[in-house]
Amino acid sequence: MKPFSILVCILLFPILIWAQTHERNLILEHWQFRKQGDSNWLQAKIPGTVHTDLFRNKIIADPFFAANEKQLQWIENEDWEYEATFTVSGTELKNQNCFLLFDGLDTYAEVLLNGKRILSADNMFRTWKVDVKKLLKAGDNKIGIVFNSAVKKGKEAAKKIPYTLPGEEKVFTRKAQYHYGWDWGPRFVTAGIWKPIKLIFWNHARIESVEYIQKELTTQVAKQVFNIKIEASDAGEYTIKFSDQPFVRRLNKGLNTVSIPIELKNPKLWWPHGLGVPHQYINDFSLYRSDTQLDWKRLKIGLRTIELVQKKDLDGRSFYFKVNGVPVFMKGANYIPPDSFLPRATDSVYRAIVKNAKDSNMNMLRVWGGGVYADDAFYDACDENGILVWQDFMFACAMYPGDDAFIENVKKEVIDNVNRLQNHPSIALWCGNNENDEGWHNWGWQKQYKYSEADSTTIWNNYKKLFHDVIPKTLDSLVSKDKNRYWPSSPSIGWGKKESLTQGDSHYWGVWWGKEAFEVYETKVGRFMSEYGFQGMPDFETIKAFAEAKDLNLQSKAVKNHQKHLTGYETITEYMARDYKLPKRFEDFIYVSQLLQAAGIKTAIEAHRRAKPYCMGTLFWQLNDCWPVTSWSSVDYFGRWKALNYQVKKSFSNLILSVKEEDNGYDIYLINDGLDAQAGQLEVEMIDFGGSKHWNTITKETISANESRKVFKIEKDFKQEDFRKLVLSVKFKFNGESVETLHYFVKPKELTLTKPNIQIKKINDLTYEISSDVLAKNVYLSSEPETFFSDNYFDVLPNQKIEIRLSKPVEKIETKSLFDTIN
Repeated sequence: MKPFSILVCILLFPILIWAQTHERNLILEHWQFRKQGDSNWLQAKIPGTVHTDLFRNKIIADPFFAANEKQLQWIENEDWEYEATFTVSGTELKNQNCFLLFDGLDTYAEVLLNGKRILSADNMFRTWKVDVKKLLKAGDNKIGIVFNSAVKKGKEAAKKIPYTLPGEEKVFTRKAQYHYGWDWGPRFVTAGIWKPIKLIFWNHARIESVEYIQKELTTQVAKQVFNIKIEASDAGEYTIKFSDQPFVRRLNKGLNTVSIPIELKNPKLWWPHGLGVPHQYINDFSLYRSDTQLDWKRLKIGLRTIELVQKKDLDGRSFYFKVNGVPVFMKGANYIPPDSFLPRATDSVYRAIVKNAKDSNMNMLRVWGGGVYADDAFYDACDENGILVWQDFMFACAMYPGDDAFIENVKKEVIDNVNRLQNHPSIALWCGNNENDEGWHNWGWQKQYKYSEADSTTIWNNYKKLFHDVIPKTLDSLVSKDKNRYWPSSPSIGWGKKESLTQGDSHYWGVWWGKEAFEVYETKVGRFMSEYGFQGMPDFETIKAFAEAKDLNLQSKAVKNHQKHLTGYETITEYMARDYKLPKRFEDFIYVSQLLQAAGIKTAIEAHRRAKPYCMGTLFWQLNDCWPVTSWSSVDYFGRWKALNYQVKKSFSNLILSVKEEDNGYDIYLINDGLDAQAGQLEVEMIDFGGSKHWNTITKETISANESRKVFKIEKDFKQEDFRKLVLSVKFKFNGESVETLHYFVKPKELTLTKPNIQIKKINDLTYEISSDVLAKNVYLSSEPETFFSDNYFDVLPNQKIEIRLSKPVEKIETKSLFDTIN
């Protein structure tokens, strides 16, 4: 750059600041914190939490290690102070307007600027905006935040009503409910600046938000309206530019809404994963006064139609999603927050979670209501990867107060988050809460707390006011008709009632909570299965991250503390004994627990998919973890796939085969979620574990688009066979591709397994070939250094060659099979 150009830039800099919106991120400043009443200040990292700051300063031990959680509960009962000093220039002070934007304060926060209180926050989920123009000064400015104990605040509020609400003190705090502990998560009631703080200067006018409304969408045309909200401090004529098209509008002082109609010919549609490309359009809007650009916003949108279809039929009432006019079977999981200490979850963490969903052939995630509204990076990744989102509002497994202050707080929370999320094409459904309705009617709360009739009426009326009045009406006022799909509570009816399987969505917990056999999944099939699950232990390396070598057993305090279900290990062991020989070694128990989990959920998923179109959705509990723990997750805290996630990847493929045993035979189903019919060859053969064929047949079959159909039946006339040594292999070959499945006739513990000679052949640094002389059941691969395998926990038939791809080169690969756990 020439000296003259540099001089011009220096001279123009104050003019640019004067004209354009100028934003500074105050998390970049030097922050410090202390327990209120202490004299010493400690260094803080923002965004952050009190717990992570204490750990970073070596005041506390690692909260996730061993049973340290129990010694750290004192933190939740203290009040904490944070402060920082930042400099404001004289040039910045010349701007007409200045405000502080707090994206997230957790939770009860008193904010002071230069010694004056500017904000009293009381909701972790809200965004707080404060005009600070008159309080700023040239030079150093001090911001201080006092975080009061959410536990104490909740208990104080609880004392003000004459009865106890299910959920106790946490229900009075608009804070992540899982922070108070769950049956998969620890109790760490956090406090702190958990999202950025921004100092924003602007002049004349600024773009506050952009919303798009889809008026009409066909393959020929997309008719849209963009509603641009503009805050103006000066009335006058302004220009909004969109794709170099100028739209001149006169703005009044205050908040204005400018509507710009846009028509797009031959639009490219946004499709869910597995059905097409999730195409997005980038829309840039610039705000000008005369020839000076004041502000700029970018909005990515996906063009698609989506409906929640509920129609009466002979069986009850349907519950399914239709995308771009096509009924779509939803395959996915429930998502929980990725960390107990949320600021530790970076954009890459959220993107990795969504990538795991996509790589597992999912097309929907449910954001569960006991956590938080997810980070923008999560929804952006869902948009880009075609993963639809069932979005709960943040209420779960409890009943909530109904006083005016609480209701108004929730209303503003809904406004903030719906405005933030509504433009994402991934948002498929807004749901009021998780299991509150079911809890009230089916979990015995009224008997447990011995409510009077008047108290019961008050509590239920408060529920209806919140979830049947305030939230849906607020949603109606914020979003256009094409985005307004609201479901008051998930599930609509409890799992013990017959109607729960004939209408609405279902949470089926007869398996696990009810100790019912996995086979019950085959009969307990609802219209949309939005929750069900079974626990599996995390990878052995994950357990070693929180337990010392001497504690690597089920009886240690460390391992017990990382199992939050009261009878979790007992339930796993009981189910394991039904189907497997109980291993003696701890490491083998971990491995078999994962096989057990995968087998159970496979049974459920295939039952749901076979029942299509009666059933049109299956979302298991749960995809991820918030800390290293034994839980229902398919991917553990460190991102390691359990056997379940490898099974899910197969069970959620667009085209699958499924074998169902009936009284008189074995029915073979071909299930196609794709939009094209497939014709091919069905090969069915019965072989023994040494590779000898006992029976086989070949037929030609065709499966229509979006169909589940029984294509073949095998009669039960193999009376002389020893089913302990046999497996049914089913393949469907089409267009140069194939899908296959294996069906065993007895439980794993009854199989007559022999020691396999597993061979590993290196093809190149990232590709290996696995084979075996006899059946190798549930082959588990591990390596040094650790890598990701394209498949794992798989069966290898005699003389079969299975190609495995690695994410990075390794020095050594080791194998384990089910045979190794029984000898």
